[in-house]
Amino acid sequence: MIRSFNALLIRDLKLAARVGGSGVMGLIFFLMIVTLIPFALGPDLNLLSRIGPAILWIAALLATLIGLDRLFQADQEDGSLDLLRLSHAPMEIVVLAKVIAYWLVTGLPLALAAPFLGFLVALSPEAMLAMVATLLVGTPALTFIGAVGAALTSSLRRGGLILAILVLPFMIPTLIFGVSAANAAVGGTIPFVTPFLVLMALSLIAAVVGTVGAAAALRSGE
Repeated sequence: MIRSFNALLIRDLKLAARVGGSGVMGLIFFLMIVTLIPFALGPDLNLLSRIGPAILWIAALLATLIGLDRLFQADQEDGSLDLLRLSHAPMEIVVLAKVIAYWLVTGLPLALAAPFLGFLVALSPEAMLAMVATLLVGTPALTFIGAVGAALTSSLRRGGLILAILVLPFMIPTLIFGVSAANAAVGGTIPFVTPFLVLMALSLIAAVVGTVGAAAALRSGE
């Protein structure tokens, strides 16, 4: 199983590097949102720094959705998914490898880019570090939740809108605790550790439930 997992992970990373796709699109989309909102709000730096974590988290959530509909759809279209179903590797291993590969090319760059984009919303250095930490811990939850929707819509040609409608309500708790943890790091009413631990728990729960749920959805499409 470990060999199958490594082979699938390396395969998806090589495909992402060759094609580009969701990782680059996600970063561009992330940059566009974070750049446009300060223009709309005006030059009030106090307002920007106060709502900056929320802006970055909403932008990261929406950027994560870019390309999620292709997570399993490309393999469904070229027949690779049928071969994976017939292989000895459990479908949960297939889902886990593909989701981790997607996060490495999408979620991880978003988290690492947060400090640079934090200047656009007047974040302090402490807030930038908190944003990196919360996005590193929270974006896996968004990806695993999205994987279930991607598996359910893998047989649809234009399932992006349906995918967003399906998964966005389940992403709201991650968004709430991610913003709460980032705000707590810069003098909120609650300690940083409390929402941060909840965010970690949400990611762990999403990893288990998302993997099992996406695998079940893919099996039902046989």
